[in-house]
Amino acid sequence: MRAFSAANRFGALALSLALLAGCASNNSTSEDDDEFAGVQERELYELARTALDSNRFPIAIERLEALDTRYPFGPHAEQAQLELIYAYYENNNWEEARAAASRFIRLHPDHPQADYAYYLRGLAAWQAGRFSLERLRLIDISKRDLGASRDAYNDFRELIQRFPQSEYAPDAQQRIVYLRELLARHELHVADYYLRRGAFLAAVERGRWVIENYPEADATRDALATMVEGYQGLGMEDRAGEVLTVLRENAPDHEQLRGGRFRPKH
Repeated sequence: MRAFSAANRFGALALSLALLAGCASNNSTSEDDDEFAGVQERELYELARTALDSNRFPIAIERLEALDTRYPFGPHAEQAQLELIYAYYENNNWEEARAAASRFIRLHPDHPQADYAYYLRGLAAWQAGRFSLERLRLIDISKRDLGASRDAYNDFRELIQRFPQSEYAPDAQQRIVYLRELLARHELHVADYYLRRGAFLAAVERGRWVIENYPEADATRDALATMVEGYQGLGMEDRAGEVLTVLRENAPDHEQLRGGRFRPKH
């Protein structure tokens, strides 16, 4: 009985030591992981700024995220949030940049630099769209996803509508012109895909969508030609003739008018 008690006491002691060692290990790990424990807001902000100024964006992101978490209402909070958007963008973290910009806009809609947040949100989508396009091939064009480019288009439009006098508005306007043509051309590529497969109604709808949504795009002339071809494929010669008249009035030299290609049947 005495032997059993001794073994039991030894087992209990070993278990206690193991638990204490585990607690010490956990505390040590927690302290090691908490890199910014005890760092005041101003010091943490200056550390983040130092990393930004030296283009060490991953380190800047880590410090700015810590600042945002620890001091969400401090005197440097709003500026840190803006700089976090920029750091994400420069580090090619475009989704994170867009999310951070959207959060800033939601929290500070009247901030003097809200236009900057809109602009960076659009730039992040622009970059994401640009890299998506570079990965595309010239096949299966109907499967292309221009979602990021469409987001950029909408972001830049909203920037100009809300802040027409912003210093970022002129650049945003130039990007809108490019994106408008890109998105309109994409729709027409899809319409051509439908025409080649005999899906004439779908092609007509794509052409109409371009005209209604991108009326200032040069691609609207090709959209009219697409609608003519689609209506003719459907046997709707009256509608084809009406759209053909509009095409002739707006683009008399259009290449698809040559040789009487769109002459309606009687």
